[in-house]
Amino acid sequence: MNQKNFEYLKEQVKFSGFGEGLESELKMNLEKQMPSFELKHQAAYGKDEVSATLHFRRSEQNDMYFFNKYDIELKQLGAGNALCQTFYLAKDHTITLKEAYNLMSGRSINKDLNNKDGMLYNAWLQLDFKQTDDKGNFKIKQFHQNYGFDLTKELDKHLIKELGTEQDKTRLIESLNRGNRQMVTFMYESGEQKRFIEASPQFKSINIYDSNLRRVGLREVAGEKEGQSDSIQKEAKKANQKQSDLDDEQETIKESNKRIRSKGHSIH
Repeated sequence: MNQKNFEYLKEQVKFSGFGEGLESELKMNLEKQMPSFELKHQAAYGKDEVSATLHFRRSEQNDMYFFNKYDIELKQLGAGNALCQTFYLAKDHTITLKEAYNLMSGRSINKDLNNKDGMLYNAWLQLDFKQTDDKGNFKIKQFHQNYGFDLTKELDKHLIKELGTEQDKTRLIESLNRGNRQMVTFMYESGEQKRFIEASPQFKSINIYDSNLRRVGLREVAGEKEGQSDSIQKEAKKANQKQSDLDDEQETIKESNKRIRSKGHSIH
């Protein structure tokens, strides 16, 4: 067994979000010197269950093994059939297990990527549940820097307690960039209120949920009563349209859950 190769793969597995629990199985399989092998991993996010299969292949030129992709099967409570996708570990970026789960849950993640010329650029990634590639895998939508979504500016539109210090603000933005639905504290005249928020780059906004994960509309967030201003009414109308579009997106995900039955599709 190539010890340096083992150490590298061990770290790669760990920082791809699979932890250290697969270390002994990884070492055992490397010692067997088979052309390829797989490792299994189970995870749970709330009531959602994730099954992952990590694929390793030996080089045809030497004794080096490579971990280039992993398959994900997501079972969501009440969703029917499992949703399946394969994620590749690219040279310029890695989609971690938690990020993969967030993508398959319909949320977006932020990544620094390289174009064909090797130039670095930043983009939000989101699975397109309405389109698949020739292998049956969901395509990826990208929202580049010039698309017009600025997460920091969207957050600054709201009185959120966690934006009060640079450390808390940085931690919140990093979490949202990974596609997490994050709990924050909204500050109203009547007092503080816990909410959940997530980035929505496609609609250039953030989604807000109450403690029961029910979508909260703009009027409720703003704390406005009857007779609110015209500007708020216009914003509320826009928010309602965004809500309708997002509801359509969620219905598409549900339909995809019903259609997808095969595993091992790939993402490029």
